[in-house]
Amino acid sequence: MADDDSLLPLALTRRSLLLGAGAVAFTPLPGRAAPQGFEQWRDAFHAKAAAKGVSNTTYSRVMGRIEPDMSVFAKLRNQPEFKEQLWQYINRRVSDWRVTNGKDALRQHGALFSRIERDFGVERGTLLALWGVESAYGDPLVQKNHMRPIFPSLAALAWREPRRKAYWETELINALRIVERGWSTPEEMRGSWAGAMGHTQWMPEVWLNVGFDYDGDGRVSPFGRPDDALGSTARYLVKRGKYHRNEHWGYEVTGSNGGSGQENRSYAQWAAAGVTRADGLPFQRPNDKARLWTPVAGGPSFLIGPNFFAVRSYNPSMNYALAIVHLGDRILGAGPFRQPFPGSERALTLAEIQEVQTRLTKAGFDTGGTDGRVGNDTMKAVKDFQTRAGLTPDGYAGLKVLARLRQGL
Repeated sequence: MADDDSLLPLALTRRSLLLGAGAVAFTPLPGRAAPQGFEQWRDAFHAKAAAKGVSNTTYSRVMGRIEPDMSVFAKLRNQPEFKEQLWQYINRRVSDWRVTNGKDALRQHGALFSRIERDFGVERGTLLALWGVESAYGDPLVQKNHMRPIFPSLAALAWREPRRKAYWETELINALRIVERGWSTPEEMRGSWAGAMGHTQWMPEVWLNVGFDYDGDGRVSPFGRPDDALGSTARYLVKRGKYHRNEHWGYEVTGSNGGSGQENRSYAQWAAAGVTRADGLPFQRPNDKARLWTPVAGGPSFLIGPNFFAVRSYNPSMNYALAIVHLGDRILGAGPFRQPFPGSERALTLAEIQEVQTRLTKAGFDTGGTDGRVGNDTMKAVKDFQTRAGLTPDGYAGLKVLARLRQGL
């Protein structure tokens, strides 16, 4: 598979930055010692874990022969930098592949989404989009190719990352408590270099404190069947994001004069002021409240309500929240934004992305595969090609790059 843009940055309130790509051995390699000072730290940390209910047996099982994954510090310092404009950010995440596969996921798990809507009131489109962006709808190849054992990573961060030492220590203890409860094993607990795991990328704290057994199999797990992951993510949005039952996130609108503001008004009040849905349909719940937001001057404007900010609680980025809610709408049949962003291109189709990847590969640039999913490997390949071709090296796989590739330059 090609690298996937489900490996996205999230704040450390839930998980950290970008997912790593390589797997690391969970036990020491023959003849290789842990870095100086780690064993002493590990022995001293035992008491902190014990104070939080981690038994000697669990601690020995998980931490007894562990080697810290020191590569996490390079990941922490050297995140790939791509200067995306908002329309590029949206196009990458609301991709043809994600929309198509989101519809397939809904057909396969329709009963589960109906149950979640009944139990939590969280719209299926929102959960589908989160699932698609976070793990490509639980694609096992994402788990295999992009995830690593989390305990070596968390141990390294808890030991040697001074700026957020207390945070990493707490997350390591949370992960140990998950093993203590019998919910998972160290071998199963694979995730990002920062410790986020499963279908919707839970940090250990979320797994431990928000996750619950939604499929009734006796344990809480973000892996395997998606029931626990999606049900618990809905619970997260309600408990921590203050999601409003049966309320839509908001709408693209016209008549706003490109404004933004903090003022909350009812949709009926906005309509009376001349702000209407861009698709011409009436507001479904005229008494619900929203505020006006125009992310980029000259681009589309939106009325955004409480559920937009519930999504933002999952990753405190307005751009992320807009991508999620727009992807959810697209999966459920809505079209692209009516008002384009200034200077934007249409998103490439799945076949066009695959063509970009194929042509880049033939030209000697490694995209990680040609499956139509654009992530860091493909973006780096595009950026390197753009540099060679004299284009602005922004890493965006768009129409200009495709045209230049077709020219053979």
